[in-house]
Amino acid sequence: MFPLSQNFIPRYQGGTFYFLLFTLFISISSCSHKTKVSLIVHHGIIYTVDSGFHKTYAMAIKDGKIVETGPNEYINALYEADSTIDAKNQYIFPGFIDAHCHFTGFATDSWKCDLMGTNSFDEVLTKIIDYSKTAPATWIYGHGWDQNDWAVKDFPNKQLLDSLFPDRPVFLKRIDGHAALANQKAIEIAGINEKTTIRGGSIELKEGKLTGIFIDNAMDLIEKNIPPISDSLAKQYFVRLQHDCFEQGLTGVHDCGISEHTVQLVDEVQRQGLLKMKIFALLSDSTNYYERWIKKGPYKTDRLHVGGFKLYADGALGSRGACLLDDYTDKKDWKGFLLSDGSHFKEVAQKLINTDFQMCTHAIGDSGNRIILKTYANYLKGVNDKRWRIEHAQVVNENDFDFFKQFSIIPSVQPTHATSDMYWAGDRLGSKRIQNAYAYQKLLQENGWMPLGTDFPVEYISPFKTFYAAVIRQDGNAYPKNGFQTENALTREQAMRGMTIWAAKAAFEEKEKGNLEPGKSADFIMIDNDLMNCDPQKILKTKVLMTFINGERVY
Repeated sequence: MFPLSQNFIPRYQGGTFYFLLFTLFISISSCSHKTKVSLIVHHGIIYTVDSGFHKTYAMAIKDGKIVETGPNEYINALYEADSTIDAKNQYIFPGFIDAHCHFTGFATDSWKCDLMGTNSFDEVLTKIIDYSKTAPATWIYGHGWDQNDWAVKDFPNKQLLDSLFPDRPVFLKRIDGHAALANQKAIEIAGINEKTTIRGGSIELKEGKLTGIFIDNAMDLIEKNIPPISDSLAKQYFVRLQHDCFEQGLTGVHDCGISEHTVQLVDEVQRQGLLKMKIFALLSDSTNYYERWIKKGPYKTDRLHVGGFKLYADGALGSRGACLLDDYTDKKDWKGFLLSDGSHFKEVAQKLINTDFQMCTHAIGDSGNRIILKTYANYLKGVNDKRWRIEHAQVVNENDFDFFKQFSIIPSVQPTHATSDMYWAGDRLGSKRIQNAYAYQKLLQENGWMPLGTDFPVEYISPFKTFYAAVIRQDGNAYPKNGFQTENALTREQAMRGMTIWAAKAAFEEKEKGNLEPGKSADFIMIDNDLMNCDPQKILKTKVLMTFINGERVY
């Protein structure tokens, strides 16, 4: 069999010589023995997302990896397979990778009351009352409310919860996971009173009385008293959630901030063959974890990669916990706060700088971002390949963008945050600061590549919403008419790379997956829509027809 350049095959080069050579090669191949592979996909419109962002039409797969891609006639002439799929001119892309989410956390939230999409606190109460009748635990635990979606946009108060549930603890976490409402019973169990204080958090008072609102680190005072679910149930929830992810075209996730125990559970259920989702895990910020994991180094199997640590600089903009350089526009004399003393980030950076672990830090406010950028810069020194990440990089001072380029710092962003926050972010930041918020194109230009994620369950799982928000900068109702700060929109190609090869690169996995090139894992999806050329309003209507991981159809 004659070797033929992969770069030559999909494009023909347009010359008579190449056409004759191709025809001769096919003729010779038809008379010789074909190479046996496990799967051939043909007559598709395949976006390889390679360096040239080329299209092709067929691919051969063996042992879970792509052997070759090319024209239909070429692949069918050289290979025979146990199984073939006629794609019937549907569109094939690399499997999407969510570069920032909370997969295991969202999975184990399944026993909790889902409050996402509630339009008022009264609606929250109605859901909680219904849930309490069948709740599987003594604690009533809800998650997902957002006061910014309500007519009354102030934080709720615990009074009604106290009257409805005087003897049963209630804990309701906000959508961003940075604030929660607790009733008096839960507060009593935690031993909290009006004089309780905590660094990196806020216990809200009104007229000297507890309101029930706990922000950032203050939430831990209560949440640590809630018994965890069983390991067996957690594993079931992992498997259940992966099917929702496969339906959306996700073949990999970066699970941000998980425990050693959760890593163990994931590894166990993956080895059992039940959890097929590929997971890059960032460990939680724990002193004990650093000591143990630095000694043994990253952990890697064919589906699990523990490669970094997730820290938190500050809180969220929606709950006014993000740390700003100047006062919130809508709250005088309030700048938010750091969740840890600045010295903590320096200590962790010093521990990790000579290891193979990544340092990945949540930073929302311009002050939070500046502190982490300067900390990174002090240890990274200059251009490097450590791939330390700023998770969110949501509000960056205009004088700080160049840190990303000078020190090869990766902004890991979630485009749907922009279109979820755009209704009220200007109120928090004012007309000037908002110009440097959700500045994805500006961030991309600094370092040349940028991974994209959703932060689910803060946002919805759908990568199509990520793509739409990144490129169109509108909500699902095409608002605002001309898009939100469209100077920072990404091109379709940039967004697609951010959801595939750049997401893989953000985990040092770009040589294994992230695009459809020979030697890479056969992680791909077939969809009914050409995302690269379709009408913008069709993006959100895209349906996933099939999802494959390592050449195995999982959806």
